[in-house]
Amino acid sequence: MKPTETPAVALIDAEGARAWSLTRRVLPQHTDHAGVVWHGAYVAWLEEARVEALAAVGLAYSDLSARGLELPVVSLAIDYRQALLHGDQVEIRSWVEPRRGVKLPWRSLLLDGKGRVAAEARVELVLVAMGSAPDQRRLQRRLPEDLERAVAALAMGPVDGTDVLRS
Repeated sequence: MKPTETPAVALIDAEGARAWSLTRRVLPQHTDHAGVVWHGAYVAWLEEARVEALAAVGLAYSDLSARGLELPVVSLAIDYRQALLHGDQVEIRSWVEPRRGVKLPWRSLLLDGKGRVAAEARVELVLVAMGSAPDQRRLQRRLPEDLERAVAALAMGPVDGTDVLRS
């Protein structure tokens, strides 16, 4: 392996957890004027991966929203390792980590078409009950039963071929 290459990453992490995987193609709208993926595209792909994983375990995000519940991002960090370019394939591999108080942490790797790490991300969400006005929004310390089950299933990782998420 050349010093500048990054080894391919397995779908199972060091703790034995299986990753949720979503593959996309870098389109013109994902890039800046130089054809390099714009940083905001990473954030959108991370959200899409979380929403699709939640749906894969049987809970549509739209159902949470219809009940007045949202999962806003309260912390986001992305470390960029190498550029993704227009036309590249990108795979987002995500793991749900154990809850930290009210925070629901996710860890993701964004891989290029050769399996090399292009970026590493950490995202923390919280559950909020939406009110009719912004000052009526309330942080929820306990998850509803269906979301609790979904988070547990997400943390276990995909089973029975659900590791590849489809839109």
